Parts: sequence; C-alpha cells; structure tokens
Amino acid sequence: MITYLEIHFNEISPETSDVLVARLPDLGFSGMEETPTGLKAYATSGQVDLSALDAICAEMGITYTNAELKEENWNSSWESNFDPVILPGKIHVRAHFHPPLEGFEYEILITPKMSFGTGHHATTRMMMLGMLELDFMGKEVLDFGTGTGILAILADRLGALSIEAIDNDHWSISNVNENIQLNAATNINVALAENLDEVRPCDILLANINKHVLLSHAASMDQLLKPDGFLLISGLLANDQADIEAVFTPLFGKPINLYTDNGWIAMAFKKEF
Repeated sequence: MITYLEIHFNEISPETSDVLVARLPDLGFSGMEETPTGLKAYATSGQVDLSALDAICAEMGITYTNAELKEENWNSSWESNFDPVILPGKIHVRAHFHPPLEGFEYEILITPKMSFGTGHHATTRMMMLGMLELDFMGKEVLDFGTGTGILAILADRLGALSIEAIDNDHWSISNVNENIQLNAATNINVALAENLDEVRPCDILLANINKHVLLSHAASMDQLLKPDGFLLISGLLANDQADIEAVFTPLFGKPINLYTDNGWIAMAFKKEF
C-alpha cells in the first residue's frame, strides 16, 4: 500500500502560499491544495527533503504539521473538496461525480489524485486561456511536466495532431493515463522522463512547471521548438519575469503575450529565428 505525506501550512498569507507553491515541487511535492487559511502539500512518503523544507520554513517564519495518509484516505479528502473549474463560456473542468453543464466549448474530466493540475490554480487557468488563443489544429505538441494531463487533454480537444505528455513523477504518469481514458483523448502519448533528450520537435510547447526547471531547460526547449512555433510557460511569480526574459528572449524573441492572475504570470513566445 502506497502512503503519502501531507504537510499542512496553516494560518499563512496568500502571498506566502504562492511562494510555497513555487518552491515545494523542487523538494519532491507533486500535489498541492489551497485551503481557506493556508496550504496542504502532498508527496509520496520518503521522497521529500524535509531538512530543506525546515530550512525554507525557518527562512519564511512559518510552521507546519504533518500526517501520513493511505491512498484511499487522500482520495476521499480530495473528492469532498474538489469543485468544478469554470472558464465562462469556454472550458468546464469537472470530476466524474459532477454533472455536465451546457454552454461550454470544451469539457474536461479530471481525477487528480496526487498529481498537480486541476485548473484551480492561477497558473493552470492562465495556461488554458493562453492555449485558447493559439491554433492547435494539426500541430505537434509537447506538454512538459504534464501533471494530471489537463493541458495535453485540452490540446487534444483543440485539434492537435499529436501530443507528447511527459513528467518525471511515476504517480503522474499513472494519473495521466487514467484521465486520458476518461476523456477519450486519442492523440496523446505519455512518457516518464527526467529531461527532454528523447523528445521529438514540436510546433507548440507547453510548460507549467516552475522557474528553476524552466531556466535549466530553456536551451533544450529552444532546440525542440520548430521555427514559427509557440512556447507557453507558467508556474511563475510576477517577480520571476525579468529572470525569465533575460534567458528566454535571446532564444525565442520578446514575449508576445503576458498573462497575470493573483500574483502569478504566464508568458507566450513565438520562435521567430
């Protein structure tokens, strides 16, 4: 039986929660849930650098409690707290136990379990909004750090010819395959990967990860993205913009669009050279 570590940061500000969401994936956390007063973070037991977590908490002046959960206990908690995500008139993201709604161009079913990316967080919402402004019809797409597969599934809905969805988390790969079946998405190939070495070139590259991973893989993304291709990235706080532009603009040109939502940003680039 797989067990999971639940870390609960209680009585923290939204700004502190945002910083934690940006930093915790580097420590091994693959799922996060915002609460009315704080943040819960989840990881497979034994796969988190707790000493690094303690150092971050000391730096930020915050504390946490922890608990060990069995898989079915986490899933029950998730089901009791998961609300549909609505981008008015455009996208309805729901779980299997929510009723479908009319009046949306696209519906996506997600069972996130321990994977990150349900559409609730600002970064995922901005990625979806940015995707709606691109032409996916007949395009080859890479979803780097796919999480639940929500962006790959939306790319399939938008008419992509093929989508490569990769992640370095075993639980995510299992979850993506489940969500692909729920949505009858037929053009997505899922792979476990630590880097971009084995990935084929693409017309559109999606990466909702974090600043550190984006910067460290910028050159690889440049090699993969075809001329006139589009890059859409998020997982970034507003104060990350200058650092990202300093690395990405020489490779892809100036951003063609900037999305903002509650202190987070997403950026779109078109590879002009």
